[in-house]
Amino acid sequence: MAASRLPPATLTLKQFLRRQQVLLLYRRILQAIRQVPDDSDRRYLKDWAREEFKRNKSATEEDTIRMMITQGNMQLKELQKTLALAKS
Repeated sequence: MAASRLPPATLTLKQFLRRQQVLLLYRRILQAIRQVPDDSDRRYLKDWAREEFKRNKSATEEDTIRMMITQGNMQLKELQKTLALAKS
């Protein structure tokens, strides 16, 4: 049987797609944070988001990653709702 030509650290398709979801979520959170009017709040939220993603960077279990993405999307929606209310 021939050995695979891919390096051992190559992501599977499922891992690649999940990684793309995480990166998209991170970008969307940062975009929402940019709309926060107060500079100190904006800085706090940006640091918080960065630390959360760094803290969970080593997660490998599929169910855990899916749950974190779901929680991140819910927190993003809450932030967007709060920002929308603040503007009105």
